[in-house]
Amino acid sequence: MVSTLYNIGIRAYATLLQLAAPFNQKARQWVEGRRDWQGNLGQKLGAVNPDGQPVVWFHAASLGEFEQGRPVMEAFRAEFPAYKIVLTFFSPSGYEVRKTYAGADVIAYLPADTPENARAFLTIVQPKLAFFIKYEFWANYLHALRAAQVPTISFSAIFRANQLFFKPWGGFYRELLTCFDSIFVQNEESEQLLRSIGITHVTRAGDTRFDRVAQVAAARKEIPPVAEFKKGPNGQPVPLLVVGSAWQADMDVLIPFLNRFEQPLKVIIAPHEIHDDEIERWRGQLKGESVRYSEINERMSTEIGIRSLFIDNIGMLSSLYQYGDFAYIGGAFGKGLHNILEAATFGVPVFFGPNYTKFQEAIDLIEEGGAFSVAGTEQLRTAFEKQYGDRTKASIVTKEYVKRNTGATEKVMQLVRLHM
Repeated sequence: MVSTLYNIGIRAYATLLQLAAPFNQKARQWVEGRRDWQGNLGQKLGAVNPDGQPVVWFHAASLGEFEQGRPVMEAFRAEFPAYKIVLTFFSPSGYEVRKTYAGADVIAYLPADTPENARAFLTIVQPKLAFFIKYEFWANYLHALRAAQVPTISFSAIFRANQLFFKPWGGFYRELLTCFDSIFVQNEESEQLLRSIGITHVTRAGDTRFDRVAQVAAARKEIPPVAEFKKGPNGQPVPLLVVGSAWQADMDVLIPFLNRFEQPLKVIIAPHEIHDDEIERWRGQLKGESVRYSEINERMSTEIGIRSLFIDNIGMLSSLYQYGDFAYIGGAFGKGLHNILEAATFGVPVFFGPNYTKFQEAIDLIEEGGAFSVAGTEQLRTAFEKQYGDRTKASIVTKEYVKRNTGATEKVMQLVRLHM
């Protein structure tokens, strides 16, 4: 009965997206990306794999999960170069950004999770091994993988007591967990929850995002205009706050704080999405001179009094944090906190809003004194001023936290080797 309702729900969801496609860009991308998927997938795979080399399949819901899984994909590629990698995304926000990622041989949308799509997908791809990153539990794909005896691994998974797996009526979802050969979880709570419902093929390995941010930090790019921007009138560096992935709700808290803050401070603001009208509105609300990154070469040499720099491009944020003395990460006044580890790896105090409880790293860093959740402008002012006076402890905490939590990728790869 539950399986029937699940399949009805999947088909209804796909139908709703088709109806919404003419009016919504993401819905349109979701639908168009899956049109004639069997023909397109077969053609792509045939072009890169004419000799029929073995294939592994990685699936990520969206961009965040892709970045989480990237260290394992790249470690697998380095150790088993004979294998072709098929990477699928559920969301357009992941596929559209990473559809040219060189670390996979074929990149595609995951077809809707119907029984016939799952069987057809596996017939085309014929994976020798399948990886699901963090949150993905598609019933028909998991059942098809088990029926085909394809070893299936979930990694960087995290579980909470309020999820359906742990409810008295959650038997359908608990059964899905038995389709995995191994589940690598991020923390002790997740391990204990799974064991409490009889799932024993679980290993506490940590979060592969730590490995990814360590890679990003090691490969960071120097950005000379930003180094120049950070200088004050006397040529000496001024304390710098990097605001990453800012939404309007974050700026509603930040702008009053920044307008009242009287100590020397420069600010870099990277919006979560680039909208010219939004950037210009924020510029108009902030006191002091500001500049967009696209203008910086034209204005920086003559206007040394600029206080705020707005990033109007994509792909620079992770390298910006190297110049920061403090970081504010957006999203936690809305649906949820964005990536704080990219900033933490550079050893800076991290500030964010109240919606952070689904993120273990935020919980840990608050407890250890490296991160600070604020509910509004006044709390931000109080917390920031304290760190402005002495950020030594918080800086040590954040940097050491990332350092000691790396290594999850190798734990996953140890199991992978047993299947090869």
